[in-house]
Amino acid sequence: MALLRIGSRGSQLALWQANHISALLREQGHEVEIEIIKTTGDKITDVALAKVGTKGMFTKEIEEALAEGRVDLAVHSLKDLPTTLTGPFEIAAITKRLDARDALLSVHYNSLKELPQGARVGTSSLRRQAQLMQLRPDLDIRPLRGNVDTRVRKLEVGEYDALILAAAGLKRLGQTKYIKEILEPEVMCSAAGQGALGIEIRLGDKKMRECLAFLNDEPSRIATVCERALLNQLGGGCQVPIGAYAVVNGSEIRLTAICARPDGSELLREVGTGTDPVELGQRLGTTILKRGGDKILQDVYGANATRSTLR
Repeated sequence: MALLRIGSRGSQLALWQANHISALLREQGHEVEIEIIKTTGDKITDVALAKVGTKGMFTKEIEEALAEGRVDLAVHSLKDLPTTLTGPFEIAAITKRLDARDALLSVHYNSLKELPQGARVGTSSLRRQAQLMQLRPDLDIRPLRGNVDTRVRKLEVGEYDALILAAAGLKRLGQTKYIKEILEPEVMCSAAGQGALGIEIRLGDKKMRECLAFLNDEPSRIATVCERALLNQLGGGCQVPIGAYAVVNGSEIRLTAICARPDGSELLREVGTGTDPVELGQRLGTTILKRGGDKILQDVYGANATRSTLR
């Protein structure tokens, strides 16, 4: 079979993901190579992600390689992919999702409730920050960048009392030592697409689409399509304070969604059910906008970047 070239970021987690897909493709008899591509998001390491305001900051350079034919497919954390692909690309497969929830890591404390007043909590996400400050306005929320190992080391040396990170990434890398609590979506609503991988190819590449079809997991696809429809309806991306968590049970989908001010002073939550993932996501998105989400997001976009530049 022909050589398949995978484009990937060079972070520890991104390479785990690319190697995981590579191994599955090799089991199908393919020869596979991985090309590491440095993205804008990898180059900007000293600024909080929410303040960068660069569309597709973790995907743009990889998509350029895909468009130029230097790679045949790209492996992304689905939550990093814009809800609307801006070039001649398509998502060929969405893999079986791992735990979509967030996790609290700490050396000394066993739960979010147990954290003392003024505890230093690290997070790179406005979504997490907003929900933390709504639940615990007494906490000292601090920005957190770097790969998973770097973040965990900062926890170990006492720079932070706790971290909030995606459970899936921690489990993929075996970094579970300091996980003290898995946060349910009622407490910490996840990012749209969290825990799943999106496999991106050139639009209309039928041969590649057929080659990758075995990677697609239908329940994960339905759940994440629903979450991404909600995100798209709100006009946001993974670095704005929007959460979406869908569960598929037979033909029914249950979606929990939140939109919040970064300081936690206002948080809108909606829960709904349906059978059409796009319709359900759009419906809850519209409801949130009508309840005041439009004003929240206008204020956030104005503070960080224009609406059109946020993923």
